[in-house]
Amino acid sequence: MKILVVEDERALAESITSHLSKEGFTVESAYTYEDAVEKVNLYAYDCVVVDINLPGGTGFDIVEMLKKIKASSGIIIISARNALEDRIRSLEIGSDDYLTKPFHLSELNARVKAILRRRHFGGNNEITYEELRVNYNTRRVFVGDTEISLSRKEYDLLLYFLSNVDIALTKASMAEHLWGDNMDSADSFDILYSHIKNLRKKLTDGGSKEYIHSIYGIGYKFGTN
Repeated sequence: MKILVVEDERALAESITSHLSKEGFTVESAYTYEDAVEKVNLYAYDCVVVDINLPGGTGFDIVEMLKKIKASSGIIIISARNALEDRIRSLEIGSDDYLTKPFHLSELNARVKAILRRRHFGGNNEITYEELRVNYNTRRVFVGDTEISLSRKEYDLLLYFLSNVDIALTKASMAEHLWGDNMDSADSFDILYSHIKNLRKKLTDGGSKEYIHSIYGIGYKFGTN
C-alpha cells in the first residue's frame, strides 16, 4: 500500500515516513503545496496524509484537487489547529479523518490502516479469497491452514492483487505501487518479474490454485481465470 505524506515540517514528515515504512507501507513525502500537486497528478496513492498549512497553498486545496481528479485515495488531514470549523470543512470536502497535532505515530498508523481496510476490504482485518487468507494487522498469509512466509514485496504484491481482483494491471502500475517514485532506479521490470515468480511459487507450493495470470503485452491479472 502506498502513502503520500504532505507536511512542511521536515522532522515530522521524516518521523511519519520512517514509522509508516516500518509498518510495511511504501511512503513518499512532499514538503510544499507544489510538490504535493505534482505527485498526486503523477502517481496513485492508497492514502494521503496532509497538513492544512503548506507553503504555497493549503491541505484543503489538496483534498479538493484529489476529489476533482477522482482519486480513490483515503485522506487524513493533520493540523495544529483543533478548530471545529476546520474539522467540519475537512469532512465536507471529502477527507476521511482529522488528526490534531501533537499525535502519537501509532495512532496515525492505526487510522491509516482503518481507512485502508474500509476502502479496500470492507473494514475487515482478515481478507479471504478462495483458499487464501490474509490477516491485515499481523501480515500473516495462509493457504487453507498452512501459513506461507512471504517477503515484504511479495506480501505487498499479494495485497495489491487482492485489492484489484479480475483487473488487468500494467507492469508499470505494479512497479510504481511497489517502489513509488523510486521505480526508475530499476532499469527493467526484471525485479518485478522475480517477485511475481517467487510469490506464485510460494502460493502454489502451499497448496493454492494458480491465480496470477500473465496478460501478453499488458501485465498481470489476479483471479480464477
